[in-house]
Amino acid sequence: MAVAIEQRMSLDEYLAYDDGTDRRYELVDGVLVEMGAESTINIQIANFIFAYFISLGIPHYLITSKTEVAVPSQFAKTRYPDLMVMTEELEAAMEASARSIVLPEMPAPRLVVEVVSPGEPGEENYDRDYVEKQREYAARGIPEYWIVDPTHGVVMVLVLEGEIYRELGTFGEGDSLKSVEFENLALTVDQVLSAGRR
Repeated sequence: MAVAIEQRMSLDEYLAYDDGTDRRYELVDGVLVEMGAESTINIQIANFIFAYFISLGIPHYLITSKTEVAVPSQFAKTRYPDLMVMTEELEAAMEASARSIVLPEMPAPRLVVEVVSPGEPGEENYDRDYVEKQREYAARGIPEYWIVDPTHGVVMVLVLEGEIYRELGTFGEGDSLKSVEFENLALTVDQVLSAGRR
């Protein structure tokens, strides 16, 4: 019996792909995966963090929520973090690009933030952000990764040590966040999870 093998795309093929719609895709193991709609609170949290970083004096052009990251994988793979803080070097490298994507040869961003959709360990949403993306972002050399989890009421801050992330802390209600990349951070979990309403 013949077994059909799914056609996989290379990163170059993916970058040239256009299906004529406004759909957004991640490339996972060389296969297009359509991104689902975000919840309102997830969008509000990402927007709040964006505004907060601007208040810290980070230029707005170094903060983005619509930029892809190509991550190391056996097959081509890209991710769309909910928020990214770039370095000046990365922003300069991206200026000539026709598409907003951090390519493998470009410098890594300073920070990526993922706002987790509801889920429990072993479920797709949970494992994607807590396991798969943690491994991928570490392999890409991104110094800091925040996992914002409204369902469980926590923000996990991970910092890169060598080739893997070390947990700086899992912060809950009443806690202030800590960061290695942003030492002047004065932000609480309550502020983040309420998208600045508290």
